[in-house]
Amino acid sequence: MTTHLNEDALNEMEESQDGPEELYERMSLVVDRGQEPMRLDKFLVARIENASRNKVQQAIESGRVLINGKQVQSNHKIKPGEEIVVYSDKEVQGEDIVPEEMPLRIEYEDDDILIINKPVGLVVHPASGNPSGTLINGVAYHLLQQNKDLNTDELPRFGLVHRIDKNTSGLMVLAKTGKAASSLAKQFFDHSIHRQYVALVWGDVAEDCGTVVAHIGRHQRFRKIFDAYPDGEYGKEAITHYKVLERMGYVTMVQCELETGRTHQIRVHMKHIGHPLFSDELYGGDRIVKGTVFSKYKQFVDNCFALCPRHALHARTIGFTHPRTRQHIQFESEIPSDMQQLIDKWRNYVKVKNII
Repeated sequence: MTTHLNEDALNEMEESQDGPEELYERMSLVVDRGQEPMRLDKFLVARIENASRNKVQQAIESGRVLINGKQVQSNHKIKPGEEIVVYSDKEVQGEDIVPEEMPLRIEYEDDDILIINKPVGLVVHPASGNPSGTLINGVAYHLLQQNKDLNTDELPRFGLVHRIDKNTSGLMVLAKTGKAASSLAKQFFDHSIHRQYVALVWGDVAEDCGTVVAHIGRHQRFRKIFDAYPDGEYGKEAITHYKVLERMGYVTMVQCELETGRTHQIRVHMKHIGHPLFSDELYGGDRIVKGTVFSKYKQFVDNCFALCPRHALHARTIGFTHPRTRQHIQFESEIPSDMQQLIDKWRNYVKVKNII
């Protein structure tokens, strides 16, 4: 369920990773407050990476771009509050998805859903110019093996209703039927999906528990990252609940529960309150944020970075109402070895240095 835009462009058009837009093969955004009047085609070219004005105009003319549910012309002047919906021009399935054999850690499967424990470094969905090597390619192969009498172009439909960043590990749910996809999409839309993450963040988090409420949107200068907007003047509503699990002096292990599902939400929100994720190169966690000036400490932190060279975030728990049985089900996964070794290393450091 994708377009032939690249993954950055997909995130540009739809900052939320959850909800029915992706499921129903469309992306949407609401024009920000304070946006100056601008031609629709010019606005979309600016918002979609590597998009040409000609292709954008073709999409508008073919009815694949709607403003508040209605077709418009390329010269339509956008206004704050208008919802722009862009429908994909081609569904990536069948011959467009390349089934690829790869090890999948399937935690649970029935006729309706798949629960997969995604490893670090695996991209979830094919993007433009990158048709293989993703989780979806592996799922396509897995489904074909279950239906060996099918041709590749008869690949069973399945629904991707949320995503996890490439370098975040943990649990994802995929739908194997249209009804399951619709049910899960509605639960994501209603924020009734229960998701808990474990993260190691810089600093000693002051409160044992708390809630971060701040809109999340593209950074105003650096378009490849996101930023928090606590006054809600930009971006989309985002709510993260956190709870301290363990204090380790200069770092803290926290549990984060998502009420909304925005791109990089936990990473952005924790940075916003002064506690970037450990080893997060996009949001300032790949340098010493807290600690001493001694060279031995710097060497210790560098060794920690080498041990876990990615942001320390794991999607540990996911729970929801089963689409068919209507019973609540929940799944948990262990913290992966790179992150667990990192946590253990900090625990040992705390004991030796007696800094708590």
